[in-house]
Amino acid sequence: MNRHLLVGLLLPLTLLAGCGKAADAPGAKKADAGPPVAVVNGKNITKSQFDLYVETVERQSKRTVSAEEKTQLLDQFISMQLAAEAAAKEGVDKEAKVQDQLALARLNVLVDSGLQQWLEKNPVTDEELRPEYDAQVSQMPKEYHARHILVDDQAKADAITKQLKAGGDFAKAAEKNSKDPSGKNGGDLGWFTLETMVKPFSDAVAALQPGQMTDAPVQSQFGWHIIKLEESRVTAPPAFEDVKDRVKMLVQRKKLQTYLDDLRKNAKIEKKI
Repeated sequence: MNRHLLVGLLLPLTLLAGCGKAADAPGAKKADAGPPVAVVNGKNITKSQFDLYVETVERQSKRTVSAEEKTQLLDQFISMQLAAEAAAKEGVDKEAKVQDQLALARLNVLVDSGLQQWLEKNPVTDEELRPEYDAQVSQMPKEYHARHILVDDQAKADAITKQLKAGGDFAKAAEKNSKDPSGKNGGDLGWFTLETMVKPFSDAVAALQPGQMTDAPVQSQFGWHIIKLEESRVTAPPAFEDVKDRVKMLVQRKKLQTYLDDLRKNAKIEKKI
């Protein structure tokens, strides 16, 4: 088995070890552990513990662990149990920082499991998906197809604007005067969204109608722009069925956020820092 993979498994194993203490706490509900897969210094490593460890490995590596790898993982699990036992004998688990780490690991597991359980009890319905999809579609950015001529000084930009207003050819003027690489293509910038352009340029484009040119040159950090909007379009949205799973995740996040907000509203919280 890849040694790097084994090293990478130390953290999840530590987290599992931290949770094991919580499971033994008074009043804790014990899962059906099944028969032990190993006994280390008289202590059982249960099948349920090892299965959870294997599941963690498979989730992290995004592949199924083979039978041979399971044997090696068990050896790794045993080694870590021995290391943890030795650390406990040295009193490592009594150190404040270690106790904080174990408490944080326990907190993470409880939060993850608790939120997952809440989602199972409050599942997302199909009726909730369509409105979210429609809302996301309505926020999709508009696309613009424009040309521009970029020069260094305002006087030159004003002169070019005057020529174009008198009937000059925009593409030819761009080829002759623009310092931007797009000048070779008649100033054609292709399709873009406003977010990809500097604000002065984007603001000017948004104010134009297809076929219109800026009445006066627009200044940005790159120089002076003369802009002509060729056309605009609304981005075609993906089919609902193609993004249904992603929409479901968005709805789940919003439901969880509402749940957490409600918990905060009903809690007594005092911030000390």
